[in-house]
Amino acid sequence: MNSIEGVAPAVESILRAAHEREGGEERLTVEARSFPEAVSGIEGDGRTPVIAEVKPTSPTTADVRDDDPVELAREMVAGGAAAISVLTEPNHFGGSPETVERVREAVEVPVLRKDFVVRESQMDVIEADLLLLIARFVEGLEGLVSAAKDRGFQPLVEVHTREELEEALEAGAEIIGINNRDLGKLEVDLGTFERVAAEAPEDVLLIAESGIRSREDARRMREAGADALLIGTAIMDGNVRNNTEEFTNT
Repeated sequence: MNSIEGVAPAVESILRAAHEREGGEERLTVEARSFPEAVSGIEGDGRTPVIAEVKPTSPTTADVRDDDPVELAREMVAGGAAAISVLTEPNHFGGSPETVERVREAVEVPVLRKDFVVRESQMDVIEADLLLLIARFVEGLEGLVSAAKDRGFQPLVEVHTREELEEALEAGAEIIGINNRDLGKLEVDLGTFERVAAEAPEDVLLIAESGIRSREDARRMREAGADALLIGTAIMDGNVRNNTEEFTNT
């Protein structure tokens, strides 16, 4: 789709930087830890599957957290996280590929590389278990999904509208994140997940993203069909282990 028209200035800046970033020098082959199995295991224990995000900062937060990301990830896993999301975007989120590598070595759960990947060679920067692809901001989504799978990644295709959901399904996406944040206005509406998820087939694993701030929000997303929740700020605010436990025990 590759549409940057109408996006917030902060997002436009991120996308322009993403298009300028180089890819990896050699094609990667990844032995991914199964995210669907991690979700099933957590649900089998009667808990809510949560992807806890190591998020030093972002354009939508004012503070910067400078804790060791490896220690944060370990605390999140101790709190019951089904997977860990790690930012690799350096300029606006304070992330790095090296952080993904360090976290993946330190934990046994699947690790999501969260970045604005816009072309195939950028997949080859670092190994991870899941790889984020944002439907709105890429061209040739089907080819990128296939390229990610060929390398062993589990592509997580992010959508915000019903049209993007259809595009993701046609591209072969099996794990779909529905972002409650409109990247055009940076406004959050939990009703986005409810509206878009209603159109998704049952055999797709759905992740609710953004705006989940409380246990009530978590329950609302689960009732609307979320198989897992991606939570960043609400977990990073305070004691990450306790906050992760609170959401996984929703």
